[in-house]
Amino acid sequence: MEDEDVLKGVGPRLRQLRLEREATLGDLASETGISVSTLSRLESGRRKPTLELLLPLARAYRVALDELVDAPETGDPRIRPKAVTRHGRTFLSLTRRPGGLQSFKMVLPTVDDVAQPTLQTHEGYEWLYVLSGRLRLILGSRDMVLAPGEVVEFDTRTPHWIGNPGPGACEALAIFGPQGERMHVRS
Repeated sequence: MEDEDVLKGVGPRLRQLRLEREATLGDLASETGISVSTLSRLESGRRKPTLELLLPLARAYRVALDELVDAPETGDPRIRPKAVTRHGRTFLSLTRRPGGLQSFKMVLPTVDDVAQPTLQTHEGYEWLYVLSGRLRLILGSRDMVLAPGEVVEFDTRTPHWIGNPGPGACEALAIFGPQGERMHVRS
């Protein structure tokens, strides 16, 4: 739709809104501070609508400015990130910028009895917060099971393994600093 067509449709919409509310041009002039003659010219299309005129009219009619100018639908503005599954684990990125601290929601399925998990090391620093289920963390010589509400932080250069001893799925929030960035906690 061209701009001229959009502007031509504003006047009839203004008139329709006023008539639906059973208001006179005088009533609207009193409420908005816009003269009766300007309102009449706007409704008849003899005056181009400006932002300075449309804002008080939108407030008076209690409608969005988009509704006065019949703006096209913008669709759903929410961003729906796609989950990634690696080694049976689902990761949903919660960070949109590359580099620096990265945050993820992790969903870990129950791992069958792992007698000898393979511990890994890599550059970085990690924080894990258990939302639901149980999370098993082997960190160096320590073997621990975390419950909902528990948190752990560690240098990822320490040999480690993360799994879910069950029963049921485990959901956790993970914050990872690839360069060893540390979180600053204030209380």
